Amino acid sequence: MNRSSLLRLILILMLLTTTIQACSSKNLKEPVRSANASKKTGILLVSHGSPSKTWRDALFELEKSVTPEIMADGKVSGIKTAFMEYTEPSIATRLKEFDKEGYSDVVVVPVFLTVSPHSFDDLPTIMGQKEDPRSMETLKLEKIERYKPDAAIHMTPLLDFGEALQQNVVRRVKALSKKPSQEGLVLIGYGDEAYEKEWNDLFDKVGASVKKETGVDAYAHAWCGHIVRYRSDSTTVAVKRMLKRKQHAIVIPVLVAHDENFQIRIIGSGLEKASAEKSRILYKPDALLPDPSIEQWIVNAVKTALADISSSKK
Repeated sequence: MNRSSLLRLILILMLLTTTIQACSSKNLKEPVRSANASKKTGILLVSHGSPSKTWRDALFELEKSVTPEIMADGKVSGIKTAFMEYTEPSIATRLKEFDKEGYSDVVVVPVFLTVSPHSFDDLPTIMGQKEDPRSMETLKLEKIERYKPDAAIHMTPLLDFGEALQQNVVRRVKALSKKPSQEGLVLIGYGDEAYEKEWNDLFDKVGASVKKETGVDAYAHAWCGHIVRYRSDSTTVAVKRMLKRKQHAIVIPVLVAHDENFQIRIIGSGLEKASAEKSRILYKPDALLPDPSIEQWIVNAVKTALADISSSKK
């Protein structure tokens, strides 16, 4: 082999060595990036949505309130709020953001009171976790976008799973109550007729807690609407019946946040028709939010979900 051929061979060997080292270095680094990506978890607080800015602002304030404690230990990289309908940011919008930002897991916290087509069918269908024909058609008609994220979805239980709802109503009843033995409670909800048994069970559970904690021993419930069918007459009937039994009726909206359409227009007009003696009706047009007990419920639900994710990946 002449000198020229030997030099070419040495040059080729040097290039091969450099290439092999570069490939080896790249292969060593890529798994590290993948492992880091797999640990990126986000939280999505999902609620129904409303045209009311007051209502939406209450949900954004909820996000602000729970963020410090949830983010404190570094296990969560981001928290977002989404609305199922009426307004942005939608669920699809937020899930696309999580994907774009490289999240591998998203814990979805439905800020819903109890089961309904929204929580059981619509929400999983929107996120591509379920293919419910009825929900798919409804979402299409209402122009609600479906999006199946790359990130794994983990859903927490609904609000009625713990004690936060009972604690909330008990607190609000105590704030209005003057003479418990002369008062009856009327709970006003907004739900779905298909799940009336579940709603009745929920109201019974809340009513029993109020009786135990406040001494208000009579309670009933009414509806300000059933999924886009709004009504005030149910409130009127329930309050009139209670006023036949008790001197005063304490009326509590079991609604997530304040919406002028519900607390003022629908429930308010129902109360106007219920009694000529307005002093007999004790009512504040408030809602479940804001409330530290509900904030703590969300924090606890997230911690449980994170523990489940961690154990499943071991």
